[in-house]
Amino acid sequence: MGFRLRVPHTLTLLSVMIVIALAMTWVVPQGNFERETRVTEEGQELQVVVPGTFELAEARETLTPWDMFVAVPRAMAAAQDIIFFVLIIGGVLAVVRATGTVDALIGRLLERFGDKPGTLIFMVIFFFSLASGSIGTAGEYIPFVLILVALCRAMRLDAMTAVAVTICGYGIGYGVAIFNPFTVVIAQSIAEVPIYSAAWFRAAILVPFVLIGVHHVYRYAMQVQADPNRSLVKGLEVPDQGEPPTEYPALDIRHRLILGLFLATIALTVWGIATQGWWLSEMGAAFLVFAVASMVVGRLGADQAAERFIQGAMELVPTALLVGFARCIALIMEDGQILDTIVHGLSQPLSHLWPQFSAVGMLVIQSILNLFIPSGSGQAFVTMPLMAPVGDLVGVSRQVAVLAYQFGDGFANMIVPTNAVLMGILGIAGVSYGAWFKFAFPLFLKLLAAAAVVLVIAVTFGAAFPGF
Repeated sequence: MGFRLRVPHTLTLLSVMIVIALAMTWVVPQGNFERETRVTEEGQELQVVVPGTFELAEARETLTPWDMFVAVPRAMAAAQDIIFFVLIIGGVLAVVRATGTVDALIGRLLERFGDKPGTLIFMVIFFFSLASGSIGTAGEYIPFVLILVALCRAMRLDAMTAVAVTICGYGIGYGVAIFNPFTVVIAQSIAEVPIYSAAWFRAAILVPFVLIGVHHVYRYAMQVQADPNRSLVKGLEVPDQGEPPTEYPALDIRHRLILGLFLATIALTVWGIATQGWWLSEMGAAFLVFAVASMVVGRLGADQAAERFIQGAMELVPTALLVGFARCIALIMEDGQILDTIVHGLSQPLSHLWPQFSAVGMLVIQSILNLFIPSGSGQAFVTMPLMAPVGDLVGVSRQVAVLAYQFGDGFANMIVPTNAVLMGILGIAGVSYGAWFKFAFPLFLKLLAAAAVVLVIAVTFGAAFPGF
């Protein structure tokens, strides 16, 4: 009998990583950089690392197993914005589904793309990557996940395909970000290069990276369609949606109105984030208004809508717990004062490498650090003040240093379990982290290899490129 590796439950995996994080605080030297306050154009005060100020802590503060357990509810509190947003989205989508709109939409999409899965895969990845790379959308994709799961199942695909098109679009968009205000703007301002400079270069490489993602997802999807036994989520627990219906309701005027309200809600949240400083609390409020409007348009009774909302939220409680546990890993490292030590240790060897190798080294380091600092803007505050001067020393332009940061942050978003958006999407779709990692890690390596080639080209021929 052949040996078969058993993938642990995602919560088990995260718990093991929490224990490892605690053990690291016992052996990794504790230290800190000095930080200075910078004020953004919007008037927000940010704490940015000061290069050359790293010092080891004079006295070690030892975390205990009790501190680890206390960190779990603290992490839940720290991640409460996305936790409650996930619960709200679960309730809202359950209400909308009760109106028949989701089934009618799926029926319409099947008529259009039922025999063209490649077209659908390309469109979703391309448009999600374009949105993420331009305006920084991420959590906004969570409402689409269950719809895509149902659509993929109706096309004889699986939940992994639905998750893949969502996360690939999100990760590639952040990696090859053209105008992302949460990564590009912050990193370029810290590196002291013109805001949005070299945008033409990033726009030029977007489609090649998208095609890498599309090829990886499409090849897997065709394998599953030909042989369902090759599905990586076969036998795993998925949200109970029953068997795909053989007939779908017609997309009538009420369904079209609800879909219009949905698009208007998405547009409103994008506008609020871009111009009003909105985030998950305001997004959650917008979707609650959408749920009430859908209830009225869909002619649902108040009690029926309430029951559906609670049922939908209850189904996503496991997802909410995973988000909190994922946040706990970084929280323990922050408490143990080892994050700055890790950043300092990883950045030191770069100053002894050739420019091309140094640029690729920046990419690798940024990818590793994303496990500990999953926030794109937070990673920029910690690493860019260090990487930009290192680049000056070894002949890597600051624009290339920013590009290495973007690649490392964006592509690693697709695999690091400390990424709350990733864990939220996986939980909603019922895909375990182990199964997702098996699918996504080869794609991550492909994207990383392509990014390394781009960085070497940018270093070697950068003088001929405007903005470099």
